[in-house]
Amino acid sequence: MTSSPKRVPIPRNGVDYRGKVVLAPMVRSGELPSRLLALKYGADLVWGPETVDKSMIGTTKRFDPITSTIVFTRFPSNNCRPDQKESVIYRLHPTKEKGRLVFQIGTASPTLAVEAAKLVASDVAGIDVNAGCPKPFSTSGGMGAALLRTPELLASILEALVKEVGEPYEIGISVKIRLLDTPERTEALVRRLCSTGIIGLTVHCRTTPMRPRERAIRDQLKMIGSICREAGVACLMNGDVTNRDQALKLAEEYGVDGGMIATAAEANSSCFRTEAEGGLLPWREVVTEYMKYALEVENRWGNTKFLLSQLMPGRAEVAKRCQQSKNNRQVCEILELDDMYDQARDVDERLGITDKTGQAIEKAKKKNQTAKAAGSRSNNQKPREERQHSPLSQRGVAFLPAMAV
Repeated sequence: MTSSPKRVPIPRNGVDYRGKVVLAPMVRSGELPSRLLALKYGADLVWGPETVDKSMIGTTKRFDPITSTIVFTRFPSNNCRPDQKESVIYRLHPTKEKGRLVFQIGTASPTLAVEAAKLVASDVAGIDVNAGCPKPFSTSGGMGAALLRTPELLASILEALVKEVGEPYEIGISVKIRLLDTPERTEALVRRLCSTGIIGLTVHCRTTPMRPRERAIRDQLKMIGSICREAGVACLMNGDVTNRDQALKLAEEYGVDGGMIATAAEANSSCFRTEAEGGLLPWREVVTEYMKYALEVENRWGNTKFLLSQLMPGRAEVAKRCQQSKNNRQVCEILELDDMYDQARDVDERLGITDKTGQAIEKAKKKNQTAKAAGSRSNNQKPREERQHSPLSQRGVAFLPAMAV
């Protein structure tokens, strides 16, 4: 009789990564409207953008009744003016993302990781440690891909999270890594991480120095999948995964449990649809849905504008006009989203990004109309073109001799 494969138990409030195609953690492209859009089009799970432990610590959690979201906010730590507004550090939707959101943390400290993770643990299905980001803002603090150089520190972070967050909150802890420079080093790292109690491991099939334009390397993937399977840990693959059908096909080919989509989802979130469902949708339809979510959750305008630039073909005339826009209302005008116009205007008011130029023009028009009305009531003054002017000589104005210049 064949025994069933070993599996690390999935906590009551956690989620199994097996058989899933998920949205990757992406700075800017992983904010709430993008996550909701990915879920709409078929993503099984969504990772939020990497959030640094220190930025979460000290935040205030509150429910926003206007957007029905949970927000974590804080005041800037320096140069705080009396009129300074709180910054939104993280926003999630407690119903639409329930059981499907994984919070990714940027950390280099077990203590800080636990402190930050506890703040959001009751609202997410899992905590994922970023050990793969190669960008300086992450690695300079010993976080991200820098943790690959300190495997015991990374393991201690995961063990602390499993014990102090995963177990009491009954959610899963996972990690996202990159390939090391040799298969032997990658193997040793994966074996160590799988012994920490994590329920999932995602491998980005590139080494730290590699850029996204370089083709993903999959020759170590079967080995990584085998180690994870032995330990009962779910394994997801990331890197040049472009759609749901391809993700599941690659997972089967390389013996892993699912796929994670990044760049392709940033360009068109309908990549999570299968070919049987129609595959990719036209960009206009995707942009319209994105704007619905952006307005619904009152997304930060700068982020909305950035995502529009990713979702729209750059050469399209409306794309160029949208990049010159100043607020949601202008975008709705450009894209002719008439049914969203009033909502966009109200959201802009609350975000403080109303079109001041447009307001000034409207004010000038009203002032001009008032002036015209007042002029029409004055009958004792002839129109300018009918006024008669006396010659200067008749008005006692003498001509002065021309002066040499």
